[in-house]
Amino acid sequence: MRRNIVVTGGAGFVGSNLAANLAGEGWQVTVYDALLRVGSEHNLAWLREVCPRECLRFVHGDVRDAAHLRAVTEEADVIYHFAAQVAVTSSLTDPSTDFAINALGTLNVLEAARRSRRRPTVVFTSTNKVYGAMESVPTVESDDRYAYRDFPNGIPETQSLDFHSPYGCSKGAADQYVRDYSRIYGLPTVVFRMSCIYGPRQFGNEDQGWVAHFLISALTGRPITIYGDGKQVRDILYVSDLVRAFRLAVERIDVTAGEVFNIGGGPSNTLSVWREFGPLLAALKGQPVDATFGDWRAGDQPCYVSDIGKAAATIGWTPEVDKETGIRRLWEWVSGNLDLFKEAAPAGVALSALRLGGKASNRVPQQGAGVRHPRRGASR
Repeated sequence: MRRNIVVTGGAGFVGSNLAANLAGEGWQVTVYDALLRVGSEHNLAWLREVCPRECLRFVHGDVRDAAHLRAVTEEADVIYHFAAQVAVTSSLTDPSTDFAINALGTLNVLEAARRSRRRPTVVFTSTNKVYGAMESVPTVESDDRYAYRDFPNGIPETQSLDFHSPYGCSKGAADQYVRDYSRIYGLPTVVFRMSCIYGPRQFGNEDQGWVAHFLISALTGRPITIYGDGKQVRDILYVSDLVRAFRLAVERIDVTAGEVFNIGGGPSNTLSVWREFGPLLAALKGQPVDATFGDWRAGDQPCYVSDIGKAAATIGWTPEVDKETGIRRLWEWVSGNLDLFKEAAPAGVALSALRLGGKASNRVPQQGAGVRHPRRGASR
């Protein structure tokens, strides 16, 4: 029998890639999304085009609506919970809404799963922001980048949690609830603390999805602002590798249940956000790409690299798409779909004012980076 799978936030970047992969193999996939995130309506249209009609169902819904969520997930065998408020800056503007979406919304997912007779597997996308600014982790500085002094393989899952910003607190609370529902209730849950994911179907902006944001800006002539000195380092992971990790986590739930995994490109797929990425962008475009520089932003790390050794040892997963190949693929996708980027993303919209059908959405347009802080940070 084919499994029933619900993907909350399934019309987003990561969700649409996973939904297409699963439906393409004949799984029964329900996409649960409110379609307020920029690009989500395009991703849903794409899913309806590429997925077998009998394998794809769309439900317009909000993870804060516990009763509706429970009704939609009651037949689910697997719930991939991706619906979230994803910007640090938006969380600073409206922490109450950030909490309601990320923390309460996740609790609603867990309660729906706990009360289901099917006891579904729940896979949750957390974030490296649960580790905070990691100011106690020594870094070294070179001409083009920052690097860890003591963690050549990146940050492991044993790194102390230090929630920084309302976003870090809301995602961190959700992260711990997901883990504890396995420990206390025996629910098969898995937490992915993700680094920078990129790839097709990503409508990146200044707050989230920086690789796509820079590529889209270079191709459309929009300005690029670097918050900091451009030496900030991130490990980047191509979305098809993330989808494979999601699938493996469910296939190996006998060993992944109750576990937390740092998931990213790892040490071999690191880039400084402008000193190294800028020249790659110029080579793709065939001419220099300009950027302006602003103050460092609150809560970001000068360096974040995932230690992916636990995922390798537990489920045999390592990235297959190197950063040069992945960036070129994303460039080609954006180049071939410029019509999707003609409309600028909305800015300055108060989260509390976002409503659809009388209820606040679980996916929100991202605001510009209006909150700055004079310390080291990076584009996310």
